[in-house]
Amino acid sequence: MLLIENGYMIDPKSGQEGNYDILTEGKRIRRIGRKLRQELTAAELKKCKIINAEGLLVAPGLVDVHVHFRDPGFTQKEDILTGARAAARGGVTTVVLMANTNPTADTAETLQYVLDKGKTTDIHVLTCANVTRGMKGQELVDMDALAAVGAVGFTDDGIPIMDPAIVRAAMEKAAQLDMPISFHEEDPSLIADNGINRGKASAHYGIGGSPREAEITMVERDLQIALETGACVDIQHISSREAVELVRQARKKGHNIHAEATPHHFTLTEEAAIEYGTLAKMNPPLREEADRQAIIRGLVDGTIDLIATDHAPHTAEEKARDITKAPSGIIGLETALPLAITELVNGGYLTMKSVLEKMSTNPASMYHLDAGYLAAGGPADIILVDTSAKQSFTEYASKSANSPFTGWELYGVVRATVCDGQIIYQAKA
Repeated sequence: MLLIENGYMIDPKSGQEGNYDILTEGKRIRRIGRKLRQELTAAELKKCKIINAEGLLVAPGLVDVHVHFRDPGFTQKEDILTGARAAARGGVTTVVLMANTNPTADTAETLQYVLDKGKTTDIHVLTCANVTRGMKGQELVDMDALAAVGAVGFTDDGIPIMDPAIVRAAMEKAAQLDMPISFHEEDPSLIADNGINRGKASAHYGIGGSPREAEITMVERDLQIALETGACVDIQHISSREAVELVRQARKKGHNIHAEATPHHFTLTEEAAIEYGTLAKMNPPLREEADRQAIIRGLVDGTIDLIATDHAPHTAEEKARDITKAPSGIIGLETALPLAITELVNGGYLTMKSVLEKMSTNPASMYHLDAGYLAAGGPADIILVDTSAKQSFTEYASKSANSPFTGWELYGVVRATVCDGQIIYQAKA
């Protein structure tokens, strides 16, 4: 048993917030109330671990639905065990992994490997399966079989699916299965050098870069197909103001349209790609200030209902390459909540409840997960956060350290992470 006392609880699902105690038993929450210590018998009190959460935010464990753990195939960057430790430090108790591993997660064997290894960690490790075999965009996987093994959704994240007939067939099947399907929206035929915005940043490096049209055209196509099929669709890591507006209009017509914003896209612009070089190279790229502001507006009005990290570890050697040869992506599990608190809450754009909704309740709901809320009988996945404390990230629990946010002073320190009723992370005093 675990008793969390004196904290300020926010449950984004019910809207309940205030000073409450939480008592857990086994993997579930037994009771939420005030002065719960008085309700325990002497025997219960003796075996109960007590945490004094005075001055801390008590919230549901975060649910990150866009994560790369690079396992199998690229474990020099990250593996399921180190990725899980990074998640715990960031207050993330549930992750949904992407399927661009080696081999790709298009077979029952690979899927089972990921799920089995995930069960050896302290967090909930879930995974998507691929949409197409080998991520080649030509032939659908056996979506029924992979769903039966345990895939929670489908994506070819990392590679756009160019054939609209394949996209339509995949959406129709996903709708039949009532499972989400997520899309990486970049038309490679319009891109000269990916990871850097076509504009000021590409001019700085003297390269072609990635134009906004590469995202816009794909988002427009896939939203139309989504509305026609009724599929639950996630527009991943949105980067342009035009794409935000397309999602806004589509959501007025269909309830199954979702979109993600990453912390780096609501915090940084292409100026960061000039300042930090390959550490700020990602797909889709950081764009202009007007795009960043549009993403924030999308978060404010609910057009963008998910905050996800796109945690993408790479080795220091890979990121030391030339701007056109270094891989795209940054790590994000450990910095996501501090960036959301610093940029969105302290910036006056969103309430803490709204941030938690987009980082826990909404992603859990999209994937039909029993997660992202605090209630009696609910999962004992809980985080304790000091929202007023600052920290500078100089080292990471992740195996990789490819982040432009290293050294930044950010508000929000996860003091403890509880998953399945067990304390799996505690910050050093």
